[in-house]
Amino acid sequence: MSTAPPSPATWPDWSGPTEHCMPPQGSAGSAAALDWLEALGERQGWPTRTRMALALCADEALANIALHARTPAGAPAQRWLSCGPTAAGLALCIEDDGLPFDPTTQPSPELADSLDEMAIGGHGLRLMRHYLHQLLYQRTSERNRLLLEVAWPQTP
Repeated sequence: MSTAPPSPATWPDWSGPTEHCMPPQGSAGSAAALDWLEALGERQGWPTRTRMALALCADEALANIALHARTPAGAPAQRWLSCGPTAAGLALCIEDDGLPFDPTTQPSPELADSLDEMAIGGHGLRLMRHYLHQLLYQRTSERNRLLLEVAWPQTP
């Protein structure tokens, strides 16, 4: 998986039509966005593992945006979602109008020997890095853009 800052060559192009969603702000908006993503996956017949991996990673990203992202004026950030096919599989682009924040530059915490020793925070990024083909970030037009790309399962 790539977590390097994207160049135009690594940020994938859509290879087909995209679907769009603008959920309300806050945790209710996160739930609405996940419902939209689930319905989209069912309607388009995505493989179950692909649908589950993308939903799990989207849930993590959307929850963090709802919890932490704020506009320069201090208001909760608005989110916009686009989802569609790429050459490698399927991607979800999550945009928000919050202050700049690149999660791809954040390290994953060290794994602890026990739950008592585990550091709080950062494990969602570890999960995303595990399940995604690519996790990319851009800052464009005063928006954070996070791309979650899953690869289609290989057929024998």
